[in-house]
Amino acid sequence: MTQTPPYRIFPLGQDGVLLRFGTERTIHPALALALAARAQATPIPGVTEIASSLGSVMVRFAPEVTNRAEVAAALFTLMKAPEAPAAPTRLWTIPACFGGDHGPQLAEVARLANITPDAAVTDLTATDLTVLAIGFAPGQPYLGTLPPVWALERQQALTPQVPAGAIVVALRQVVLFANPSPTGWRWVGACAFRPFVADRAAPFALGPGDRVRFALTDASTLAGLHTAPDGLGGATCTVAR
Repeated sequence: MTQTPPYRIFPLGQDGVLLRFGTERTIHPALALALAARAQATPIPGVTEIASSLGSVMVRFAPEVTNRAEVAAALFTLMKAPEAPAAPTRLWTIPACFGGDHGPQLAEVARLANITPDAAVTDLTATDLTVLAIGFAPGQPYLGTLPPVWALERQQALTPQVPAGAIVVALRQVVLFANPSPTGWRWVGACAFRPFVADRAAPFALGPGDRVRFALTDASTLAGLHTAPDGLGGATCTVAR
């Protein structure tokens, strides 16, 4: 982040700043993640909350300690600072099935991407995805990015409901649904991983910047993973450097 990227700063209520990278048509999730990580690692006096989303970072502050101009200046300084060594990241490996009853729109997606269904599954399991943001439902991750052929628009109409654990795609991104939900994204796979379980020791399993890799498994194995008491569906987590 030594070269200041394109960004805009907006006021957010009485005690917030929203810093948005790019434009409405072009967002920069990696820049938002990098700035949020820097702000977490280098505390800004008076800042009470930092949250990143797709291409933006929200910062809340205590007005009795600091003000919007000082927070914005501190964020600008962080963006100009020399690159720091990459921090260790968590890599989650999540068993999943694709196609058939577990992903009834896989063949449609492959056709739209001009690849075979087998090649689509290869892309989905060979690409290490990054948690770009958490949103829409508690703990629910937006993951990216898939190869360029996956730059598929959303559907014209909603699918009435996909189950919890559904893996859906659009715009080179993947969403792993935390709850049953309607969606305009195409349903290509399923897993037993639950991003949010209220009574789990860590209710939110994933966080922005985590990496996710889907590991192909069979239907009978997946069925058994739904009974995992921790709600992680057989997923493993290692620290990658």
